[in-house]
Amino acid sequence: QGQLVESGGGLVQPGGSLRLSCASSENFFSIATMGWYRQVPGKQRELVALMNSRGDTDYAESVKGRFSISRDNAKRTVYLQMNSLKFEDTAVYYCSSLTSESWGQGTQVTVSS
Repeated sequence: QGQLVESGGGLVQPGGSLRLSCASSENFFSIATMGWYRQVPGKQRELVALMNSRGDTDYAESVKGRFSISRDNAKRTVYLQMNSLKFEDTAVYYCSSLTSESWGQGTQVTVSS
């Protein structure tokens, strides 16, 4: 298992935007399926977005049209662009390599006025 390090979380007003980044130390990053998940206290961790090595993506219904996952294989980094943020997007966001079953430490996103 490699190391995944998220960054980019913070406090944002409703309607605002944030971009999360996840840097991977895994040599096989370019062929890994990468995902973003989120979790709020008392609830199960839920899938937000996935991207496989071919660039195919999948999104939770709640974020479709607002969030976008992308990757830069040269930088071994996966991104989550979050637009039109809502109060209910508040959570700890985790990056994961589904291929190696690795997880990052999480980054807090808080949407508040």
